[in-house]
Amino acid sequence: MTPLLGRRARLRWLHLIIGGALLMPYFLVGTVIVGSYRADANVFSSPVSQLTAFGFALPMAAVTALFPLARPLSVAAARALCGLPPDRPLADGPARTRQARVRAALWYTLHVALGGIISGMTLALTPFAVGVTVLPFLSTVRDSPALDVPQALDRPWLLALAPLAGIAMLAAMAGCAAAAGALLANRAPVLLGPTPDDRLAAAERRAAGLAVRNQLARELHDSVGHALSAVTLQAGAARRVLDSDPEFVREALTAIEETTRRTVGELDSVLGLLRHGAEDAAAPAGPGLDALDGLLARCGVPVSYTAEGDQGAVAEAVAREAYRIVQEGLSNALRHGGRGAPVRLRITVRTEELEIVMDSPLPERPPPLRPGGGHGLPGIAERAVLLGGRTGAGPHDGGWRLTACLPLRTPGRGRP
Repeated sequence: MTPLLGRRARLRWLHLIIGGALLMPYFLVGTVIVGSYRADANVFSSPVSQLTAFGFALPMAAVTALFPLARPLSVAAARALCGLPPDRPLADGPARTRQARVRAALWYTLHVALGGIISGMTLALTPFAVGVTVLPFLSTVRDSPALDVPQALDRPWLLALAPLAGIAMLAAMAGCAAAAGALLANRAPVLLGPTPDDRLAAAERRAAGLAVRNQLARELHDSVGHALSAVTLQAGAARRVLDSDPEFVREALTAIEETTRRTVGELDSVLGLLRHGAEDAAAPAGPGLDALDGLLARCGVPVSYTAEGDQGAVAEAVAREAYRIVQEGLSNALRHGGRGAPVRLRITVRTEELEIVMDSPLPERPPPLRPGGGHGLPGIAERAVLLGGRTGAGPHDGGWRLTACLPLRTPGRGRP
């Protein structure tokens, strides 16, 4: 009896009853239409008139289900009551495309049609079957005009079979409800499942979320990595002259304090975006080219900086990425260059692009390899490629040169 009266069968039956309730407004409009051209007929007592009204109701239901918000309501009801397998996903969100709206309209029409039939059977057949079941036991029921038992059936052996007949009617009704519920559950993934456009939109949302997460990871790597490199270098230098040059130690500790305070603020900002969900977060804001002077002053290595061209012509997003590229280049110079070795930085703004050239000394000995390699140069390359630019890095004239060429404006945007 589980397939007919189990929990899943009962929930599907309830889903069908809801469908019958949803059909009623359309059915009543259909009866008005039928009654308008069959004024001499009692619509509610004529099976033909009721079937005709039912036929008018279904197209009206289909039309109303073409609205985009009809699909999420149908999906919510199907997920809660249809007992769908977990490996058959349904679509999320309103139906935006024509294909999705047509599928949702077909599902809604099927739901209200089967729901109307099962609801009618439940309302009409249940009391009749119960009355037939109790015929042998209650004479008042046998004499009731509601059942209108024919005289030919008023025989002892027929009355003895009446309970079996009533139970058979109830079982048949339960079987019809179970079959209709199974049909709806089988069609739900087809009609309410994601369309190719839905899958593409979901993939684009996931890709956008991953892109923002990768950008947040680069921000953390560049900002925190640079700060740790600068702090480590300044702390090491201060330790070596702790007794001989207290003034230098005081300046180093001040620089360490400023660097860590600024980095903690940037870290809080990025982590705040992650807590609120990177998929919904905009690209993280950060310092631009106007903040380079402060970065070079506290980076922990002497820098010879030359700026050429109008930096005001650089788009904000490009300026932000240029700052991070310089920051990562300085971090590499701190980690791998000679202690206190000077770095030459030149930023040139041309007609269509921004060029960054950073020259630093090669390390006195090869740096120790880190498990999995570093992320600095790949991160710089990713930043440039996302803007439509290019980068290069390698030995040059006895030192190490990092270059980056970025477009002045981000793709698809005008001047800042």
